Amino acid sequence: MQLLDHASITARDIARAKPFYRAVMAALGAVEAYDREDAIGFGERNRADSDGHTYLSVYQSGFATPDPRRHVCFRARSAAEVRAFHAAGLAAGGKDEGAPGLRRYHPGLLRRFPRRSGGQPHRGRVSPGGMTLKVAHNPGGQKDA
Repeated sequence: MQLLDHASITARDIARAKPFYRAVMAALGAVEAYDREDAIGFGERNRADSDGHTYLSVYQSGFATPDPRRHVCFRARSAAEVRAFHAAGLAAGGKDEGAPGLRRYHPGLLRRFPRRSGGQPHRGRVSPGGMTLKVAHNPGGQKDA
């Protein structure tokens, strides 16, 4: 079951957030759906004849506040995509929170979270708008490749 159709999150400074989201979404193969002055979107919307999609919108908001418990975990198709997400996040100004790899609290699930430096941190903990971003790949219990 695909639980979410779409998600909308916020950032205090959308101009600073856009390069970061472009980089990490591109690493996951998510297409940029739109770019407006106050928002940016990624992914593909569902249609009557194709219902297996999801998309993310990031909106400018003066009300965006950090919350270390709030997060979104994106799906990666491979361990290589997890590493690419991490590298792209670092290249776009994120702070390293540790190398990609298997985590003992969720066996078989490969995760990585770059931390967005400046403004609100982004460790897979808090992004530019106070949102945690994570990426995960479930290789079916296989060791990290």
